[in-house]
Amino acid sequence: MQYLDAKVYFDGSHYIAIPHTIRIVEEQLNHRDFGEFIRVPKQSKALADSAQEPAISACGELTTRRDLFNQLYDKYNNCSYKVRQEQIINEMLPYFKQPEYCADFVKMNFHRKQRNLIVRRVRMCRKAYLANFNYFCTFTYDDKKHTEDTFKQGIRTCLRNFCYRKDWKYMGVWERAPETSRLHFHGLFNIPAGTLPGQLTHVRDFDKHTMQMQDSMQCSYFNKRFGRSDFKAIDGNENRLGNALAYLTKYIEKTGERIVYSKNLPQYFISDIMQDDVVCMIGQEDKKLLLFDNFICYDEGKLIGKVNPEIIARMRKSD
Repeated sequence: MQYLDAKVYFDGSHYIAIPHTIRIVEEQLNHRDFGEFIRVPKQSKALADSAQEPAISACGELTTRRDLFNQLYDKYNNCSYKVRQEQIINEMLPYFKQPEYCADFVKMNFHRKQRNLIVRRVRMCRKAYLANFNYFCTFTYDDKKHTEDTFKQGIRTCLRNFCYRKDWKYMGVWERAPETSRLHFHGLFNIPAGTLPGQLTHVRDFDKHTMQMQDSMQCSYFNKRFGRSDFKAIDGNENRLGNALAYLTKYIEKTGERIVYSKNLPQYFISDIMQDDVVCMIGQEDKKLLLFDNFICYDEGKLIGKVNPEIIARMRKSD
């Protein structure tokens, strides 16, 4: 038996294929209209940023219950799950005819947020394990060279140019230091050999966060333009890659920060799968295929070779 045009991904331990199927999406209707517009008290940006009570004006701000939920979800980000849910329900009660409708709505949207987080985490990991990342990098700006805005724009422009001109690939998150709120960018990078500008040198200095001496690899090009850079080699080490992914995952789960992706980071490569290369069926309703580590890749019936990074690079990709 052949599985044609299956989507294949690596989960850090095994190759897993998703056979090609025709998906039928059924429209689900809710008996209560949670998407209708509501009018909520208008609040100033200063008060919103400080998470204080909204300033009420004569003219309310038109929004939807879902958008209001999203605002409150971010507002109570530092609260426990139970307290966060209770606070959101209390603030949304005026916009529902029945208290139980409000509770159902909040629970449903908490489930939506958790489900979205799981999907984002899975998507990030699948992309990472196919990207052959070789560095975990941190960039921090110097006040004498940049403001926060110019640093953010400068890093974006710099990385975009390297992706276009030198075939770099990356994924990462913006993070603020807990004590100083200084902005950093943490990212996993695929930097082809010979394309890193400047000199990569070993530096031993004092870390104000841990109050200890530390060793790091820094790039003169990024230090000169932005402030400080830290490069940690991964070079195919699955443990180092796993630790870096765990760090990024922990941060997006805590803050809801979005992952920044460069272009051309697929989740899957496409291959025909032979029955002899399938270990067993797995997943919900056995819809996925667990593959042997040395399975054979085929592209539209043409033999390409045993799976390895070079063969994967030649296969069609999908996101």
